[in-house]
Amino acid sequence: MQRFLARFLAALLVSAMGTTASLAASANVDCELTFTMKGWSAFYKTASGTGTIKCNNGQSMNVKLSAKGGGLTVGKSTIEDGHGKFSAVASMSELLGSYASGEAHAGAVKSAQAQVMTKGEVSLALSGTGRGWDLGIAFGKLTITN
Repeated sequence: MQRFLARFLAALLVSAMGTTASLAASANVDCELTFTMKGWSAFYKTASGTGTIKCNNGQSMNVKLSAKGGGLTVGKSTIEDGHGKFSAVASMSELLGSYASGEAHAGAVKSAQAQVMTKGEVSLALSGTGRGWDLGIAFGKLTITN
């Protein structure tokens, strides 16, 4: 049920990206991210993890994820089944870098989360299910490197 909820929220967020996803005509590569992350927060929020980006042109890349930020937040959590959908790009290299994010989150034991973030003209919708406990509002960035 939580997996369904996370995927439903991600689909809803991707459709809400609307005009943000309208890039140049050469932006025809669609890519998705699967990932796992672990993190904690106590006013400062940090998490790290690994993932794989796969694109419809056959390319794939293993990546490292790092999230940092702050706000009114406290908790500890693990995302075990994370999924991301990027807006169309011309090249996979456009996906690397830092994305701005803002989120409200709450969970106990098992939870689901979804959010949309942006890096210039590239948007990323994330969803995931995991475990832990957390509560708060946070702002920050997610950095994707290879």
